[in-house]
Amino acid sequence: MNSAATNKHLVRKTATQLGFDYCGIAKSARLDEDAQRLESWLSNGMHGTMKYMENHFELRIDPGKIVAGAKSVITLLKNYYPSQQQNDAAPKISKYAFGKDYHDIIRSTLNEFLGILRSDIGEIQGRGFVDSAPVLERAWAQRSGLGWIGKNGNIITTHSGSFFFIATLITDLELEADDPFAKDFCGTCTRCIDACPTHALLPGKIVDGSKCISYFTIELKDQLIPDDMKGKFEGWMFGCDICQDVCPWNRFSKPTTEPGFIPIPEILNLSTQEWELMTEETFKNIFGKSALARSKWKGIQRNLKFLAPQ
Repeated sequence: MNSAATNKHLVRKTATQLGFDYCGIAKSARLDEDAQRLESWLSNGMHGTMKYMENHFELRIDPGKIVAGAKSVITLLKNYYPSQQQNDAAPKISKYAFGKDYHDIIRSTLNEFLGILRSDIGEIQGRGFVDSAPVLERAWAQRSGLGWIGKNGNIITTHSGSFFFIATLITDLELEADDPFAKDFCGTCTRCIDACPTHALLPGKIVDGSKCISYFTIELKDQLIPDDMKGKFEGWMFGCDICQDVCPWNRFSKPTTEPGFIPIPEILNLSTQEWELMTEETFKNIFGKSALARSKWKGIQRNLKFLAPQ
């Protein structure tokens, strides 16, 4: 077995050891086709006020600009589907935010991952990312053979659906690559497109981020939500799972085994009135280590007022 194959075996073993559900490997390369799509998406203003999406364009499409001499891109998926759901009286919160902030949990695991590889192989260069850097992680997940990009823009796996966090390790380590995922099992299904109340999902697997409920409730900082969106959020206070909840492939979703993703009880149980009466200090004490901290207490209160009936 050559060193590239041996190293691949070590990478997969380490991924399983550290609790990742899927691991795929692709050769590092410039993503020319994805670059064209990203350029078009940006020029059409589909990133809304997320101006950071315009930054570091070359880094987004070329791993070699992030890690000098990059040879391999390792993509890891970690299941976050919860074992418990919110009660009917609770304002809706996206499932990925039920537990502790995934950035903190996965980032530390990626650092441990690199440490294990360096210990077993020797000095290698590498950087790990989880939804916080200029990396086109869905494109790499497809290139790594993990799944296909659905009409809702999410990576979908045939065995477990799409409720996964995507982590990426870019390294100068030579690894045997997996075959890209070549099929698209969405077929003629348009459930996600039909269900989106703000019409953020467009033909051609294009997500207009500037119309997404998650954008309005999380990314739209210090601004009022536009009046023309009134009555379209279907009770979503933070994020939105509609396009995943209606996806037939998510009938295969299984509860996560990650302790850090165990739902915070208040997320499952608090009523709208209890959220409205919550003080900023209480919010920080309960949700300081949660993804909800991204919107801050002020943002949550804004969202609640927007959801309130006129």
